[in-house]
Amino acid sequence: MTDLELVATILRAAWGADTCDPHDLPDWRPENPARGQCGVTALVVQDLLGGDLVLGEVLVGGVKTGHHYWNRLPDGREADLTADQFRPGETVTGGQVQPRPSDAPRRCREQYELLRHRVLDGLSAIDATPKTHLSGG
Repeated sequence: MTDLELVATILRAAWGADTCDPHDLPDWRPENPARGQCGVTALVVQDLLGGDLVLGEVLVGGVKTGHHYWNRLPDGREADLTADQFRPGETVTGGQVQPRPSDAPRRCREQYELLRHRVLDGLSAIDATPKTHLSGG
């Protein structure tokens, strides 16, 4: 099983405007790289670590403005790697487990495939890194 912290580090380095949900692209900024990455990120985390997809609603002033995805890992931990994308006044509510359709994702397929490719490349690069052994004296 792949370590969540390692996956999170590689995911954060892989996010870009080209992996952002087109709906959120006008608000995406390098200083807020998690913006618009929740759906594709949750799918990649599920690919690597298993567990469930969780879907909540984004509210501004009590009015629904969007959706937010995150993961519930097989050990029961919640993993929301894009939670820091939200601005003051934006809140996430609810959180229901959503089954992953066999043809997922229907939206943002190109963004998902690009992000997944970058993350798998990042993991492969780490696996290919020569390990050094320290000998004590």
